[in-house]
Amino acid sequence: MTRTSARHRAAKIRAAKTLGAAFVTAALVAVATPASAHVGVSSTDASKGGFGKAVFRVPNESDTAATTKLVVTLPADTPFAFVTAGSKPGWTVDIAKKTLDEPVTTGDYEVTEVVSTVTWTATDGGIPVGQFDEFAISGGPFPDADSISFAAQQSYDDGDVVDWDQKQTGDEEPEHPAPSMTLLEPAADHHGAAATAESEEAAADTATDDDGTELGTWLGGAALIVAGAALLVALRQNRRRA
Repeated sequence: MTRTSARHRAAKIRAAKTLGAAFVTAALVAVATPASAHVGVSSTDASKGGFGKAVFRVPNESDTAATTKLVVTLPADTPFAFVTAGSKPGWTVDIAKKTLDEPVTTGDYEVTEVVSTVTWTATDGGIPVGQFDEFAISGGPFPDADSISFAAQQSYDDGDVVDWDQKQTGDEEPEHPAPSMTLLEPAADHHGAAATAESEEAAADTATDDDGTELGTWLGGAALIVAGAALLVALRQNRRRA
């Protein structure tokens, strides 16, 4: 085999390895990347029976249109006693309420009127193609359950509307799943008991520190008095000797 043909053979082997690596990388990306993004919700502080903030992440799935409206529908079977909506530059927010036929107890509160939907409408372009944005609500009490689901409606400026409201019943995720999130376990200070205990403990520590400071001040003063008396005695002795 000539030196030229050996170089060609080595080049072909390197090209084949590079192509194979490219195929493997593409396959891994295809497996790791979901077929399509969807509206999701998450929270860092929402707990069972407690209060917190829920953040809705809204990706723009259109190749040509911008997302210009998001409507979040709160669960009717577990209504919130209190709800506020996060404001956003470039968006207006509207909170729709409904009066219940009969009072409902949620947590420690009895309510006759609840928030049914929160709507954000773009006033300055909305969410462009290839981008996402986040929208937040705050309130509670959240239900005493492992998770909570909402319904979301996403509207585009070309008239397309997508309803994210399908609940998952099996292992396979539906095409338009409803935003859902897991709720944290109740905090120790859920009813304020732990907070009170911490306050009392802090007060006790402060009292201890104060006592220690007063004792140190008293001992320091006593030491100065003793030192002054010793100096006077020494001066008197020196005078007598002189």
